[in-house]
Amino acid sequence: MLEEIDNPLADRLRPRRLEEFIGQQHILAMGRPLYQAIKSGRLHSMILWGPPGTGKTTLARLVASHADAEFLSISAVLSGIKEIRDAVAVAKDNRQKSNRRTILFVDEVHRFNKSQQDAFLPHVENGTFLFIGATTENPSFEVNSALLSRARVYVLKPLASEDLLQVLERAITDTERGLAGEEPIEITPLLRDWFVQAADGDARRLLNLLEIALALTESENGRKTITEAIAKDVLAGGTPRRFDKQGEEFYNQISALHKSVRGSAPDAALYWFCRMLDGGCDPLYLARRIVRMASEDIGNADPRALDLCLSACEVQERLGSPEGELALAQAVLYLACAAKSNAVYVAYQSAREDAASTGSLGVPLHLRNAPTRLMKSLDYGKAYRYAHDEPDAYAAGENYFPTEMTQRIYYQPVMRGLEIKIAEKLAMLRARDAGK
Repeated sequence: MLEEIDNPLADRLRPRRLEEFIGQQHILAMGRPLYQAIKSGRLHSMILWGPPGTGKTTLARLVASHADAEFLSISAVLSGIKEIRDAVAVAKDNRQKSNRRTILFVDEVHRFNKSQQDAFLPHVENGTFLFIGATTENPSFEVNSALLSRARVYVLKPLASEDLLQVLERAITDTERGLAGEEPIEITPLLRDWFVQAADGDARRLLNLLEIALALTESENGRKTITEAIAKDVLAGGTPRRFDKQGEEFYNQISALHKSVRGSAPDAALYWFCRMLDGGCDPLYLARRIVRMASEDIGNADPRALDLCLSACEVQERLGSPEGELALAQAVLYLACAAKSNAVYVAYQSAREDAASTGSLGVPLHLRNAPTRLMKSLDYGKAYRYAHDEPDAYAAGENYFPTEMTQRIYYQPVMRGLEIKIAEKLAMLRARDAGK
């Protein structure tokens, strides 16, 4: 009992029954497949994917408890093939001697390499144990397809504010495992909201912050009060956001930024830009992506966009943070408000496909340069029409593609921004090519 009291609050407050579990109702509400599987004991291997503090380990323990199965836990951070073999041996022993099921819980399963993940496959297949993996990373990228095919993926979401308020209430009122002992704990609704906001969907973070706050309180009139001063002191360090420079959330957020720019939503674009900075993203990475957006989504509809983005990138390189980030914010807003065209991007992709598929077609003789007498004798440059000597500096009907290729039209300007004028000019030139 003393050992349990010394455990962190987040560990002591783990739900012991499914009914005590807070949040994740999209998978645990009555009638949902996972709820039914747990209550009926007809379990299956699974992967629990979600951010920290959303209940992955707790849920795995509850699955084992309801199934009356032995719960074995290993961490991919600390374990290897030896620990996997040891777990398999225990599971086989349970099965042979007592006909009891074993649940093997693998925390941070994405940390295992391919061969380590493959080591689970035959034992999951033959029912030696039920496999439950927990990961904060997208299983599509981090878990072997063979293992994925043998386990169902459940997505756990960050806890909503109302869920976190329930967790907080349990922490300060539970006299057996929570913070409340002989003295009741008081905390105002405003301060509760502060702690919930700081937790950012993470129940473990919330409980850790509460535990620190309570350690700073003093008993007065038979009760402990978490004051505004204590709350500010505990929460002063700020809250690290859910953001991983190599992980799912990173790519989700850069996708949101790019799509907000493309969708002409300047306020949303600025929000995601600031979210990424707040999460610790390298501003120079953002600068490179912003320059890319200028060509991919604005292009020649507003060529000034590329110049502005290059200038913002240079400002960031010269001034650093935080001064340079204002220039990047300016570029983001300009891109979001600018006329949109993906004509350059589409043309580039099409031309690349042709370049890759047509092989090494030679340059037509009339387009070759002839700096030497030999080259001239081989008809290099013969019959080339110098555009500046043609009417309106345009050689109507001339072919600039390899002789073996039919002429292509890759670039098709949209009817927005400067590309309206570009489209009109190209239409006029093509009409002259056709002799109209």
